[in-house]
Amino acid sequence: MVDIATRVWNHKWKIDPIVRSLIDTDFYKLLMCQSIYRNKPDTRVTFSLINRSQHIRLAELVDEGELREQLDHIRSLSLSRGESTWLRGNTFYGKRQMFSPDFMAWFENLRLPDYHLEKRDGQYELTFEGSWPEVMLWEIPALSTLMELRGRAVLKDMGKFELQVLYARAMTKLWEKVEKLRDVPDLKLADFGTRRRHSYLWQDWCVQALKEGLGDAFVGTSNCRIAMQREIEAIGTNAHELPMVYSALAQDDAALLQAPYDVLADWQEEHDGNLRIILPDTYGTEGFLDGAPDWLASWTGMRIDSGDPATGAERAIAWWIARGEDPTQKLVIFSDGLDVDKIAALQAQFAGRVRVSFGWGTMLTNDFKGLAEGDALAPFSLVCKAVSANGVSTVKLSDNPRKAMGPASEIARYKRVFGVGDQDEIAVVV
Repeated sequence: MVDIATRVWNHKWKIDPIVRSLIDTDFYKLLMCQSIYRNKPDTRVTFSLINRSQHIRLAELVDEGELREQLDHIRSLSLSRGESTWLRGNTFYGKRQMFSPDFMAWFENLRLPDYHLEKRDGQYELTFEGSWPEVMLWEIPALSTLMELRGRAVLKDMGKFELQVLYARAMTKLWEKVEKLRDVPDLKLADFGTRRRHSYLWQDWCVQALKEGLGDAFVGTSNCRIAMQREIEAIGTNAHELPMVYSALAQDDAALLQAPYDVLADWQEEHDGNLRIILPDTYGTEGFLDGAPDWLASWTGMRIDSGDPATGAERAIAWWIARGEDPTQKLVIFSDGLDVDKIAALQAQFAGRVRVSFGWGTMLTNDFKGLAEGDALAPFSLVCKAVSANGVSTVKLSDNPRKAMGPASEIARYKRVFGVGDQDEIAVVV
């Protein structure tokens, strides 16, 4: 097992680049990338870094030269032979050859496109522009790079023993969570913590801890490289990015209203079983379910990613019943703002009513709250989103208005088209 504190103390660039591989990313990014490669390869998009926690002034904490060095390193990466073999030959979700030969041939020759970086008002403006299949793969590396550089900036003045104690406390904190989760009956939990992790080495340690501590209750990780190296399941389906871009490409209000379902129609042509998971909240879950075509009711499950999670699950159960489906055979995946107490409460509330699973993110892989002076290592909310497609602004509403993004005029239009009324605001911490 890696001695993380010693590696941090004796940091060497060649040993510990922040991003070590093009598959040091979330599995759903690769699944979506293949779908986009097949269906929308010529779409031009812009992705942009968005720091929701403005009190964290990243450009004052993170050295620009270090950031550029890490981003340039990412641009030099390509698939190794072993990584290509794993993607081509491994079984994912019970399916061999998940990734087609033509997509793999494209991916094996890929280098990520250039980036644009500026400082403004204590923050970094980091953007990526180009073809959708290429640019989308910047999202996770960009986020994990900024998160880890922020952590390194805090840790750089700590002594060797101080670092040892810090990581010992963090390990103890996580293990106490594991011990609590052992008492949760019928738990199914995956690591979803790549995008806002403390570091790669720490995420890898967390995954190993869950594997040992939870046994069969730990079902896998979203991180492809860790899944490959630790021989565990790679977990993930699709994300808000797909309906956001499809919607921006819509020519009128009628096409806009249909766009989220067009996404899932394309997805259904490629995938079956546990990959048929509905993510309904991009433009409000209630309106999405009210207008959903009947064929969606047969899908395996639903992911709840914004708003009050219990309300979202109850809405899903009611929808399945209304469509003649048995909710006890359906899967609900909770993935927003989770920590141990919320996981235990949701499992108790919905056990026996649906099949329940959890995608545990930031509070798994970056819970250093209270471990550094002034909470300097506390997690914060950083995202990298598609902000335009073919020159048209994208919009996200979600079930929490604090997560909404896009020009005010377009947000108003989308609310009108999708029939989104008043929504309860929920604080966004991570």
